[in-house]
Amino acid sequence: MPIYKKPLLILLVLLAAAGGSMIYGWYGQSAEVVDSASGQETNGLAGHVLTVYVTGAVNKPGVVCVEEGARAADAVNACGGLLPVADRDRINLARPLKDGEQLRIPEKQAGAAGNPAGAAGQAKSDHGMVNINTAGEKELDSLPGIGPAMAKRIIEYREKEGGFQSLEDLRKVKGIGEAKFNKLKDKICL
Repeated sequence: MPIYKKPLLILLVLLAAAGGSMIYGWYGQSAEVVDSASGQETNGLAGHVLTVYVTGAVNKPGVVCVEEGARAADAVNACGGLLPVADRDRINLARPLKDGEQLRIPEKQAGAAGNPAGAAGQAKSDHGMVNINTAGEKELDSLPGIGPAMAKRIIEYREKEGGFQSLEDLRKVKGIGEAKFNKLKDKICL
């Protein structure tokens, strides 16, 4: 058994003993690593290991272990790749991963085909709400208290973090506090 799987086995035994609950969706990634000094391949993960929870439109959603410095695409590949319904335009597969994060792969939304802006869905819903994961600067700027500079920060955050997972994540954007969020929450959607 490779050395990096032993702590996992111990963790699973301890969790089972503590609560008798099961952990679903654990998919460990093994990797071939070339030792730079000898040129020999070694099994296991080199350096530090990141643990990432991948959900959404992937073949085998679950928790994966990847090398430090891995990208979102590495975690997706460790889960068997994207499903055909995955919306590649709404996730930055090149972004670096952080330990303990959840990587959610969204599905294509109805009406997304042929969208020239590259957004996955409509920026405005049928109810006139602005989708913060797909809206452009102009749509975001139409929201109360959001100007061009704030709209750019929302888009930058969305691109860096791979999209908003919940409406409350909008508060993580610099300049959006509780009061501004309360003015927006009834006018935005995911």
